[in-house]
Amino acid sequence: MDIETTGLSPRSDELTVVGVFIDHDDDGDSSAMIQLVGDEITAGRLQAAFQGVSALYTFNGSRFDVPFIRTRLGVDLEKGLRHRDLMYDCWDQGLRGGLKKVERALGIRRKLPGMDGLNAIRLWDQWRANDDEKALSRLLEYNKEDILNLKTLRALLDA
Repeated sequence: MDIETTGLSPRSDELTVVGVFIDHDDDGDSSAMIQLVGDEITAGRLQAAFQGVSALYTFNGSRFDVPFIRTRLGVDLEKGLRHRDLMYDCWDQGLRGGLKKVERALGIRRKLPGMDGLNAIRLWDQWRANDDEKALSRLLEYNKEDILNLKTLRALLDA
């Protein structure tokens, strides 16, 4: 799972995208990508997205994604889900820095190099202000890439 927001404060900023990649059998045969956007992001829809899921994988999710969702939606994802924050696994292997830095160190490539959380905020602002479909599409692609790269990262860490 990965989220996009309008800023770093769960008290004053909003969720813009919640992306979840569900892989029921770890081989991709039974997988689904769910991206809740803007007003679609509700407690009920988020809980429905995790129906039948037992484990949650994030990068820095213990300190950002999970508390942000708990504050904004009142949903505690760590209740009922085993949460593994891959950032701490990276630290155990001497890999420090944000997700993009870790990806570069491990040779994980991106289709949207140079994109980051600040760009995500700007794309959201473009979408909201101008109904800019290209901005929304790029934001969703960025979120999707973060999520899919978490799956790749997890596989590398477990190898």
